[in-house]
Amino acid sequence: MPEAPVRTDVAIVGAGPVGLFAVFECGMLKMHCHVIDTLEVPGGQCAALYPEKPIYDIPGYPRVGAGELIEQLLEQAAPFEPVYHMDQRVEKLERVGEWWRLTTTRDTVVEAKAIIMAAGVGAFGPNRPPLENIQAYEGKSVFYYVTKPEDFRDRSVVIAGGGDSALDWSILLAEIARKVYVVHRRPKFRGAPDSVAKLQALAGAGQVELVIPYQLHRLEGRDGELEAVVVRDFDGGEKALEADRLLPFFGLSMDLGPIRDWGLDLDRQTLTVDPFTCETNLPGIHAIGDIASYRNKLKLILTGFSEAATAAHAIYPRVHPGEELHWEYSTTKGVPGRA
Repeated sequence: MPEAPVRTDVAIVGAGPVGLFAVFECGMLKMHCHVIDTLEVPGGQCAALYPEKPIYDIPGYPRVGAGELIEQLLEQAAPFEPVYHMDQRVEKLERVGEWWRLTTTRDTVVEAKAIIMAAGVGAFGPNRPPLENIQAYEGKSVFYYVTKPEDFRDRSVVIAGGGDSALDWSILLAEIARKVYVVHRRPKFRGAPDSVAKLQALAGAGQVELVIPYQLHRLEGRDGELEAVVVRDFDGGEKALEADRLLPFFGLSMDLGPIRDWGLDLDRQTLTVDPFTCETNLPGIHAIGDIASYRNKLKLILTGFSEAATAAHAIYPRVHPGEELHWEYSTTKGVPGRA
């Protein structure tokens, strides 16, 4: 039985970094937020998949851990007293008069004057490599993300993939692992050029071994404990890499779930928005971050932060009709509860 509705100014679907910053931007415009997310704690992929992964493109932070970034965003949002509804998914969206009503899998009902979709890639999970009996090794010696790099100290690690995650963790784990192999099907990597250059330098120094062009073929071990990863080239030649850990980075499987049925304009796994307001085709529903799509968009966290500000300003007249917005910079306006 659904609970009695709770009303708020803005409902934010997604508690990743962009959703958390939207709380701050709305708060600065005197708009209160309820935040809904499927994960048990705020932070999105930054908290669930790689809390200790370094991020290098946040302004003012030459290097910041993903988990640390989430902590800072939560602290930044805290003065505006957002309400978090965690470990639940929005199942139903409907229009009730001037309000949008959201009902979750836990029967939480939130009614809001506007909605900000900050759901990232939607529900996500790793793309498993097609290796026989891989499930027996998962959680013991095969991992799809790194939460504690120290768990890999003095280990022999095979990293498979050619994107940013594979490059980032190869570079970081080269400092603490006993051995790092990087398996990729071709010499060209898809990651940032600077990361590719760092990896090539590590390989030249003998700190990383590039196993190219090869693909994962078979796992060898017992009782979930890995002993070797067998790789195969395109001519059928095989090579056994002695290793006790495997990190396959082949991206995430994405599922928008019920969002697909809400009447929003979709562009594959994203929502089409007006870049000047971040509003979707449904008035009062905005989308920001990875779930938002428009021409020439850059999928960066800092782009999502900018979109959070854009959406909040576009929403203000809906929440405060007839009130003129006298915008002040935070340096002059300050933040509630802070000197």
